[in-house]
Amino acid sequence: MKRTIRYTLGLLLTCSHLLFAQGQERISIWPDKVPGETGPKAAPVQTPDTSGSVTRITDVTDPVLTVYRPQPSKTNGDAVIVCPGGGYRILAIDKEGYEVAEWLTSLGYTAFVLEYRVPDKQAEALMDLQRAIRVVRSRAAEWGVESGDLGVIGFSAGGSLAARASTQHHKPSYPSVENDHLLSARPDFALLIYPAYLDQGENRSLTPDLSHLDDAPPTFLFGTADDRYGNSALVYAGALRDRQIPVELHFLPSGGHGYGMRPGNLAAESWPVLAEKWLERR
Repeated sequence: MKRTIRYTLGLLLTCSHLLFAQGQERISIWPDKVPGETGPKAAPVQTPDTSGSVTRITDVTDPVLTVYRPQPSKTNGDAVIVCPGGGYRILAIDKEGYEVAEWLTSLGYTAFVLEYRVPDKQAEALMDLQRAIRVVRSRAAEWGVESGDLGVIGFSAGGSLAARASTQHHKPSYPSVENDHLLSARPDFALLIYPAYLDQGENRSLTPDLSHLDDAPPTFLFGTADDRYGNSALVYAGALRDRQIPVELHFLPSGGHGYGMRPGNLAAESWPVLAEKWLERR
C-alpha cells in the first residue's frame, strides 16, 4: 500500500512538472540545420525508466531552451542556464532541470532549462550550450536580463558541460549562426553541483580539456565524500584556486549522487541554501 502511494505521488509530481514546463516558452536554439546532425529535427524520447520519480529524456536532436521568468516584483536582471545531468546519455529533465528553474525564479533569476544533445554527444552538447549562451545574450532585452549577468548551473554530466563551457569559451565549436560569434560564449558565473568527469587526467588529475582556466568565471562547487564522482569537485576547485579564480567549495561527508534538490537528503537540502548565499554575495 505504501509503495503504491509513493508511486502515485511520484507520478503526480512528474506529470505536474511536465504540464508546467509545457506552458513555458520553448525556443529551438538552432533556427535551421543543427550542426553535427544528419537527420531531421525530432522531439526527444521519454524513456520508460521513471525510477525515483524522475522524468528522463533521450535522443535529443533539436536542442531547446525552456524559459522560466520570475515575478516582475522579484526579478534581479540576471539569468541562469540550467544543464541537467544524466551521464551524457539521458537528461533528468525535471529533477535537475525544471525544478531547479523554479527555484531560481523564486530568487529573482530568469532561468533557461537546456535540452542539450544526448546520447553520447559531448562535442555537440558543448555546441548547444555555447549557442544557448549566445541566444540568451542576443535576446536579453526581451527577457528582462539586458544589463544582468548570465550564469550556468550544471548537475553531474551537466556540471561537466558547464565546466567545459567555462574553460573552452575561447574556442569556436560550431560555424557562426546569425553572426553570433560577435557575442561571448563565456558564462559570467558557474555553479557545479555534484559534477562528474572533471578528473580524467593522469592519476585522477584535471581533465585535459579543462586546462584553459585563466579566464574561467567565479565558480561554486558542491559535492560529497561518498559520491563516486566526488573527486571531480576537489580537483576542479584546486585548479581554479591555483589560478586565483574565485571559487567556493562545499564538501559534505554523505549524500551520494544525483539527488537534485528534493527533500529527504541532507546534501540536497544544503546546497541550495549555500548557493543562494553565494549568489547574493557575488
